[in-house]
Amino acid sequence: MKKEILINATSDETRIAITEDSKIAELFLETPDTERNVGDIYLGKTGKVIPGIRAAFIDLGFPQDAFLHFSDISDSLDEYSSIIGDDSDFDDEDDDDEEEVVVAKPQVNGNRQNNSKENTRSHGNRQNGSRHSPQKDINLERGQDIVVQITKEPVGKKGFRVTSKVSIPGRYLVLMPFGSRIGISKKIFNSREKRRLRTLVKSSLPKGFGIIIRTVAQGNDDKLILDDLNNLINTWNEISAKLKTEKAPALLYKDASTLNSVIRDLFRDDVNKVIVDSKKLHKEIVMYLEETSPEFLDRVSLYNGNQPLFDSYNIEKQIQETMRRKVWLKSGGYIIIEATEAMTVVDVNSGKYAKSKDQEVNSLTTNIEAAIEVVRQVRLRDIGGIIVIDFIDLYDDKNKKKLYEEVRKEFRKDRAKVTALPISDFGLCQITRQRIRQNIINSVSDICMMCKGSGRITSRAGFLTRLERILQRYKGGDNGMFITLKVNPYLKTYLQSGLFSKVFRMSMKYKVWIKLEDDEALSFDDIKIISAKQNNKDVTEEYDH
Repeated sequence: MKKEILINATSDETRIAITEDSKIAELFLETPDTERNVGDIYLGKTGKVIPGIRAAFIDLGFPQDAFLHFSDISDSLDEYSSIIGDDSDFDDEDDDDEEEVVVAKPQVNGNRQNNSKENTRSHGNRQNGSRHSPQKDINLERGQDIVVQITKEPVGKKGFRVTSKVSIPGRYLVLMPFGSRIGISKKIFNSREKRRLRTLVKSSLPKGFGIIIRTVAQGNDDKLILDDLNNLINTWNEISAKLKTEKAPALLYKDASTLNSVIRDLFRDDVNKVIVDSKKLHKEIVMYLEETSPEFLDRVSLYNGNQPLFDSYNIEKQIQETMRRKVWLKSGGYIIIEATEAMTVVDVNSGKYAKSKDQEVNSLTTNIEAAIEVVRQVRLRDIGGIIVIDFIDLYDDKNKKKLYEEVRKEFRKDRAKVTALPISDFGLCQITRQRIRQNIINSVSDICMMCKGSGRITSRAGFLTRLERILQRYKGGDNGMFITLKVNPYLKTYLQSGLFSKVFRMSMKYKVWIKLEDDEALSFDDIKIISAKQNNKDVTEEYDH
């Protein structure tokens, strides 16, 4: 598979596209309004502690408190207490930024050993562990200082999700303060290389630290890996120094930008090229690779074409598809992607495809093509949470199994943690996918002011009926004869149209003098009623129900 990273930069935005065989698989956006926060470490102050949902809310200095589940609170706060001078609690469990790891035999640190599971994942790939984590006693009090790391960006009305299992990622290693484990990526298969890396790191790792060796460390010089280790320890020393002086809430460590994190975490042996159209960013990438991975320098190139970079590689057109609910398949079928508050639903339709006389064969062919495209769209749009795919009905259990295996095979390319259930009797495939940040559509678009995201608005006839009900209720009380009615400018024009306008006829019918005003901030379904008798009070909620 040919894999490339394309970087397009403008004065206000940086877009990073990861392509697989010339098809865009992942897209990252970085703007002044979409600053990356995942990986940042804060000294927070504990707000509400709610044992009923086994969670606490932590003040990080943002308008909305962060969410800390008890399963994300580590078991040893004593080490942090010695630095910040309070009874905060921490664990040494954390992992690689996006990889599964195998844990080597743990070292003993004092009288404490880590008994965590052998297979672990980092904040970049951690699912909600709360459902399956054993319950433990948590001594966390309101007003207590605690060190936490952001693991998920805010989504909708939900704030940041954080963990107290802090880790600091580098190019080759991930450092875990107060840890006691040496973990190695499962993607390193050579046993001799595993022993070399483990021995190298173990001989230089100071006491009281855990480490995870990342896939990219495989085959690299000792000096590069040890330099990375020293940089990570120096970073932790800087964080420790801030802990002694800062007052909560305070930022202790800012993780890399989106661009730097992509180069750090995703630029590996399987990437054929990195193409960037900005001289400044090209220089930054080259300088970083000279220090960390000089063997990759020849894969980085500066784009000098006349056409925009994303146009030349047919990326722009593919990005536009992410804004559409309907995506066509090569066979003539199509998929419909609908997002709701609870889940994302994908409907698969055969369209005009009927190559075979056997309906089962046609359905299977369309379903397999749709499965590949659905997984690509899920990764590209960064859709998280519950996903339900409604495939075309299949009657042969072998075909259902074949389709399910295709879905699983495609999701193996995904860096997020995914769980997919077999195809049900109704042709549904239920999936949960780790949610870390807002999906691309929410990042590049806002909810429509007119329909408030529903896609539909009240008809004009329905609006008139609603307005009459409001006037009947208003007239039924002792509210006076004068009101101000604020509506969308389009509706104002509609209500005033005609020789005897609709608002005039309603005024005569209900003996109420209506002053009509437009308000561009109101949607088609919004209305405001201001009562003159009640000192221009907004009485909308009282009469519009």
